[in-house]
Amino acid sequence: MTFTTGAALLDAIVLAAVSKESDGSYGYKITQDVKQVIDVSESTLYPVLRRLQKDDCLHTYDRQCDGRNRRYYKVTERGSAQLNLYRGEWREYSSKISSLLLAQ
Repeated sequence: MTFTTGAALLDAIVLAAVSKESDGSYGYKITQDVKQVIDVSESTLYPVLRRLQKDDCLHTYDRQCDGRNRRYYKVTERGSAQLNLYRGEWREYSSKISSLLLAQ
């Protein structure tokens, strides 16, 4: 059985993955980092990255890598604030769920 991942949780996970690197991260690495914690396809993640960029939570820039441009995503100040909000909400939510699911 798997639990579904809503848009807000997916946004939080992507922001957390991108924020791990001070210079930002590129699409494939973000996908691999997210796949370590939830089962998600690249076709699901790229629209999330675009939405977060449109919402000014991520900034993009290109960098040369092996003769090709690689698109990097970096968390903005607004993205950091949103991630902190998500973290606080997650602590409260997961605590309540755990207290019910894990109660004996």
